[in-house]
Order: sequence, then structure tokens, then C-alpha cells
Amino acid sequence: MISLTTAESALKDAYLDAVCNQLNTNANPLLAKIKQSSADVYGKNIIKMAPIGLNGGVGAGSETGLLPTAKGNRYAQFKTTLKNLYGQIAISDKAIRASQSSAGAFVDLLNAEMEGLLTASKFNLGRMLYGDGSGALAKVVSNSSKDIVFDSVRNLTEGMCIDIYADSTASATGLRVMSVNRTTNTVTVDTAPSSTLTKDSIAYVQGSKDNEITGLGAIFGSSTSLYGLVRSENGWLTPYTSSTETEISDDLLQTAVDYLTENSASNIDIITCGSGVRRAYMQYLSYYRRGIDVIDVAGGYKAISFNGIPVVADRFVADGTLYLLDSSKFTLHQLCDWEWIEGENGNILHQKAGYPTYTATLVKYADLICDQPNGQAQFTKIKTTITNPFNINVTVTDSQT
Repeated sequence: MISLTTAESALKDAYLDAVCNQLNTNANPLLAKIKQSSADVYGKNIIKMAPIGLNGGVGAGSETGLLPTAKGNRYAQFKTTLKNLYGQIAISDKAIRASQSSAGAFVDLLNAEMEGLLTASKFNLGRMLYGDGSGALAKVVSNSSKDIVFDSVRNLTEGMCIDIYADSTASATGLRVMSVNRTTNTVTVDTAPSSTLTKDSIAYVQGSKDNEITGLGAIFGSSTSLYGLVRSENGWLTPYTSSTETEISDDLLQTAVDYLTENSASNIDIITCGSGVRRAYMQYLSYYRRGIDVIDVAGGYKAISFNGIPVVADRFVADGTLYLLDSSKFTLHQLCDWEWIEGENGNILHQKAGYPTYTATLVKYADLICDQPNGQAQFTKIKTTITNPFNINVTVTDSQT
């Protein structure tokens, strides 16, 4: 007979390992390449010694002369706080009782809830990788009742619950996204804000403002500090960036790869970009009659290739933006892998106070650190179309039709 105990046992024993695998390796092509470690976690913080440059104890000398002076590695101390990542499912008491006599119906119930949790978690993890830790999704342009126009809806999708802030003041909280018009950048929410939203107010996932992991937006951002260190005092914290409008080409990519290899000893192993940039690169290859190589990427993904380096399009990369990354320099430091929050008796299903529903919460305490920011590159103004190098125009005349 199906019961709460049966449900908890299934969530712990049958679903948890599958959930961990899905979220760690199948959530996003970039995340799949980033190693995860519980090292350097101390209490609620991550404290990591990052090496700077080369060991100084190397030199040449005479047969009987002094040996080189021992100079060990130089290190900088990174410090950041573990971020709290949550995912929650809810099962009604009625649904559990209705499936008590049918194991198949019960499995279908849990499968549906877990699939929904995985889909939402993958979306948000992929988004956070490219964020700056603030959790900002988009800026308000205008609103009329339940319809809110944003500057972009790249980070928004149906079903999300969002808060909207004007500076540090919440203008609206817990708005459920009902529909997204991706042509007009208009989002329709379930409840109209109590007043007109201020232009340039910012939307965040519910409760997430300033609580998300330190993604690429922070590494390539304009903040004066990173991981507790002042950028101006540590030049190696500043990555390679270009905001010059340009067309994509093999020469552009190879020049950046060469620079990073020669100056930072980087080994660029993944390129991520917006879909428009990927199409432009495919257009470039076709103009030069080049074959488009497709390669397998960790996590079961496929990507086109630049000299063996996967070029992956990601919806969370801003239009016209491209990253060249050495994923070996990134680590997702975690207190533990994904786990269910347990009560005093080891229970993971808890009745929601005042409601006939039970909830279970999945949690991971982690943050992302890049050991070598200056070994990464970002282009922000790559054109999404390229010039036809041969100016070939084919016209079909009446005699040819």
C-alpha cells in the first residue's frame, strides 16, 4: 500500500542519484565540463588559495656556483560565501490517497513532479552560470496591468515566480509568469502590480536577489573586486575582453586563443555564444566552402567545432556575445551534492502548515570559482551576420523557371 513512507523511500533511494546526475552533467554543456569539489569549504565559506604565475625557484648556474634561491609559488586567497540553491516539489494529500492502491499511478505522480523540478532546476542553473550573482533577469521598460515589457526575455519563461525591485525596494513579489511574448518582450503575470513599475526596475527569481552563484557575469563584469580581492591591485583578475564590433572568423578566434595561450598558459576547451553568433559562424564556414564539423560534448551534447574546440550556443548568452573558456580553471565548490532537507526524524516530506499538501526540498550549498580569470575571454559585439566575401548574387530569370 502506498504511503508517505513509500514516497520518502522512493525520493531518497530511487530518484536522488538520478537527479544529481541530471543536474550535474545534463543541465548545461558548460556546467558538464566544470569539476565539482568539496575541497576548500570551511563552514559557510569557500576559502581557496589560487596560484599566481610561476614558481620562482628556477634558474641556471655554473658547475660550482650557488643554486637558485628557493622561491615557492605565489598564492592569493579567494573567499566567497556558499550560495543556497533550492528546488521544491509539492504533492497533495488527495493525490497520495488517490494512488494508494495503484503503484503505477503513484510512480506517474512522482515522475511528473520530479520532471518538473528537473526542468526548472536545469533552467536556473544554466542561467546562473552566465549571471553576476545578483540574480537579475531583465529590466522593466513599461507595464500595463498584468503585462510587463522587459528589455529582454532571454532569462524568463512561463511558470517562473519573480520579484521586481526598484533599487533596493521591492515593487512586487511572487508574480507568476503566465505567458511570454518573445516578439514584443512582453510578460504576462498572474497578478497586476499594485502600482506602475518604475522604468529600469529589475526582475529576479523569487527570493533570489543577490543570492545566486558567482557566474561569468561577475568574472567579466565591471565590479571593483572579485572573490574578496581588489581587481586594480591584482591585474590577473581581469580577463581578456573586447567590445569592438566585429564579424566572427577563424582568425578572430585563433588570435584570442593564441593570446590566452601565450600570456596565461590557458587551454581553451569550450566556446559558448548566443545562437545568432553560432549561425554567423556557420554562415562564415559555408561562404568559404568549409565543412561544418560536429563533435560530442560532455553531458551528451553535440556542437560545431573550431579546431577541435566545441562551439556551443546557449540561450543564456547575450546577443552578440561569445566566450572562450578554459573550463579546467573553474570549480563548483560545494558543501555537499544535491540532498533532500530532512526533519528531526529523517523525514523529507513535510506538511505545509495550514494546507493539505506535502513538500520536499532539494538543496545544494555551492559557489563557482575561476582560478585564473585572465585566462578567459569575452567578445560582446560580434555581428550575427557576416559579409559575403565573394559578393555572389544569383538571380533566377523567367527563362530559368
